Amino acid sequence: MKPTLIIMVKEPRPGRVKTRLGRDIGMVPAAWWFRHQTRRLLRRIQDPRWRIILAVSPDIEGFHSRIWPAHIPRWGQGTGHLGDRMARMLRTAHGAPACVIGADIPGITRRHIADAFKALGNHDATFGPAPDGGYWLIGLKHPARQPSGFLQGVAWSTDTALNDSAATLPGRRIAKIASLRDVDTIADLP
Repeated sequence: MKPTLIIMVKEPRPGRVKTRLGRDIGMVPAAWWFRHQTRRLLRRIQDPRWRIILAVSPDIEGFHSRIWPAHIPRWGQGTGHLGDRMARMLRTAHGAPACVIGADIPGITRRHIADAFKALGNHDATFGPAPDGGYWLIGLKHPARQPSGFLQGVAWSTDTALNDSAATLPGRRIAKIASLRDVDTIADLP
């Protein structure tokens, strides 16, 4: 069974996506940037070594959206905070190793994704750190075997998000791969 790469996406509507970036450049340009960034990302990282799933939000609108390529399967993210939704997406990918990424990281390449799945060969989990203390990727070797409290109590959007998330994996062997920057504000744009 192929490993699974899950990409978290929101329907790119002004005021609904990339709102911190929108405060800097306007909500319409921020939504436009996200839409085109996601399309470029999807073209860049498609690879026969893994299957790609779009984790869409909002669920119903995301399932019926014409913005994303129709050939890529979609799962609804569901409710809850970011940790709830990522844990749910990983559990849904039971069987082979799985990784979750956001769509707002311009520097991701196939090589980064291959490195993450390779790291899961010798580790239980892997993270792709971000310079701000968060992360752009989380992966599990056995996504259905999540520990109790997985991704709970994480201070999201802070400089402790990666450390908080790793702490929810007690006794697990954790690898870190390349550090990449996501885009939250105008200062993060390439």
